[in-house]
Amino acid sequence: MPFVWPYVRSDGTPVRGHFRWAPGAGRELTIFALIAVAVVGFGNSNGGAGGTTGPRSKPGEGPAVTSPLRFDQSAGRAKPRMRMPRPTVSYPIKFDTPTRKPAPPRPMVSYSIDFSTLGSGR
Repeated sequence: MPFVWPYVRSDGTPVRGHFRWAPGAGRELTIFALIAVAVVGFGNSNGGAGGTTGPRSKPGEGPAVTSPLRFDQSAGRAKPRMRMPRPTVSYPIKFDTPTRKPAPPRPMVSYSIDFSTLGSGR
């Protein structure tokens, strides 16, 4: 919803600054507001099975829960330890193991060979 700044039309009429709605936005906002009112209205209804609301059996007994709530079973416990993940399959999974490359061949002679003198044309 952009704001249109004040301006003067070509015929001299001054126009105040205003917000310009997109086409159809007013209708969509009205539908959204009606749905929100219906949700709030149904959410706050006091309808229940047999007219009881919660663990109390009679309206004059008072609250069934004391405040603040305390959870005693978790008061003395330490933080749970991290467990290692367990495999999700029962059969072994074989992975390819890298093979070693063969070592490059070592020369059998201790002197260098000059192929140009052998006449092979390399």
